Amino acid sequence: MTNQKADITLIILTFNEEIHIRRVIESASAIVKRIIIVDSFSKDQTTSIAASLGADIFQNPFVNQAQQLQWAMENCQIHSAWTMRLDADEYLTPGLADEIVNKLLGLESTITGINLTRQVHFMGKWIKHGGYYPIHLLRIWRTGSAVIEQRWMDEHIYLKSGKSIHFRHDFVDDNLNNLSWWTSKHNEYSTREAIDILRQTDSSLNDLRKQEEISSTKQAGTKRWYKTNLYLRLPMFLRCFLYFQYRFWIRLGILDGRRGLVWHFLQGFWYRFLVDAKIYQIKYRAKTENKTVREIIEQRFGMNLVNAIKKQEA
Repeated sequence: MTNQKADITLIILTFNEEIHIRRVIESASAIVKRIIIVDSFSKDQTTSIAASLGADIFQNPFVNQAQQLQWAMENCQIHSAWTMRLDADEYLTPGLADEIVNKLLGLESTITGINLTRQVHFMGKWIKHGGYYPIHLLRIWRTGSAVIEQRWMDEHIYLKSGKSIHFRHDFVDDNLNNLSWWTSKHNEYSTREAIDILRQTDSSLNDLRKQEEISSTKQAGTKRWYKTNLYLRLPMFLRCFLYFQYRFWIRLGILDGRRGLVWHFLQGFWYRFLVDAKIYQIKYRAKTENKTVREIIEQRFGMNLVNAIKKQEA
């Protein structure tokens, strides 16, 4: 590991991440000049651990990942040449840390973004099949050159100008919480994704629909196109079954073994079935209660959808 630091500010969003926060900070602290924690008022030791490791702590109420990250970029006085994002349950491999330091300074000015490759680990196993490796994500950008796509789920960072390149080494996504935590978290995610899908498809939310969507990488753009133009056009509940079959058999998720079976079934079938179930529930309640989808989302799910989205897109 090199002792040199790159002119980077690292942003990490947190809520009750004491199990992960030391690992992510220590993976990057030797090669970045500043680490910012934007915390959603954690009830554990997240912020005290992060502060003891030299991170700057900010707190802001959480609406969704996209809004929180955009808030960090606009309110945390980032003056470094580059900005990087990592989730609290991710970390840099030593090879990637060295590559960042050795390559970043020499990049030509037209390069404004760096795509990194993510390894997803689940129950201690690297998930290499089923379309989950390699996953390319824009995670480093010249400060001021990127914005966050404002979605409730599956948001991407995209460049306003310039072009991006890929670094060779990987970073790792390895959540250490148990399956009870995982299913609870994905239950929350499914609500947000159901809302995102309804924003695209329901006429009562036309005024909140995003007119243009720009993906950060070609891979992300391709996946988004297939989701919008193929997956969402298939019948509800059938599509999640077909998607799991595609991932497990055609994309060889079966080669990931038993832990891979758990991952692909839960993430590729159970989660997507839950999204469809929530879409169905919202539409059913809207019909039987003679209300709009917007009203049901706000009243039944406790989300001030209109104000939150307008605040994000202002």
